[in-house]
Amino acid sequence: MSYEEFAYTYDRLMNTMPYKDWLCFVKESFERFGVKPETIVDLGCGTGNLTIPLALEGYHLTGIDLSEDMLAVADQKAGEGLARLRGGAVRWLQQDLREWELGEPVDVAISFCDSLNYLLEEEDIVDAFRQTYAGLKPGGLFLFDVHTPQQLFAYAEAQPFFLNEDDVAYIWTSELDEDRVQIQHDLTIFVKESGSKELFRRIDETHEQRAYALEWLEQMLRAAGFREVHKAADFTWDQPTEETERAFFVAKK
Repeated sequence: MSYEEFAYTYDRLMNTMPYKDWLCFVKESFERFGVKPETIVDLGCGTGNLTIPLALEGYHLTGIDLSEDMLAVADQKAGEGLARLRGGAVRWLQQDLREWELGEPVDVAISFCDSLNYLLEEEDIVDAFRQTYAGLKPGGLFLFDVHTPQQLFAYAEAQPFFLNEDDVAYIWTSELDEDRVQIQHDLTIFVKESGSKELFRRIDETHEQRAYALEWLEQMLRAAGFREVHKAADFTWDQPTEETERAFFVAKK
């Protein structure tokens, strides 16, 4: 998957996402599971919307993403805020989540905004879990979220989606493979050119995600070596139900 031009409009389209809620979940996890981390890796970091705020709080962050364009935007944003870093640091690496490595283990790995749903084969998930286990210190935490199968069925039922604002518009359609619980999102995005009143640039994007049974994900985490696995639902600490749209996992090495 390559975001290409989409990387430069990503933040504009994602400005309603609950980044503060993700950050709260991270810090609550540290308290609940008795972890006082110094080093954190953000897997599928995108443009750094979680990486940079954590670095600004004093943690040492590594942001990993497959998209060079996303990382370029993240680096630009981090550079603008470096003066505010309070003893923390941030670096960016272009790597695959299934094969990532830093050369030394970290205290915490996070992967939010349904990044793991972009891994479309079961063996991809298994590889990512094994690699993350290997990249953590003993007692380290792996925090992530995923769209549930329920959420992908909801997308398919509710589509198409539209946005029409002064500076950006899109048409978003989705097609679901029910057997694999895999969805294809096709977006046609129109972004106003800088300095122009009427000229818009068109960007066409296709993204695919697959949802996995939460019980299977827990089994694969334990098979990778994690000794504790906890599940939660929709930015709460409640157990997931059939209505859960976004499931959270906390796995401890």
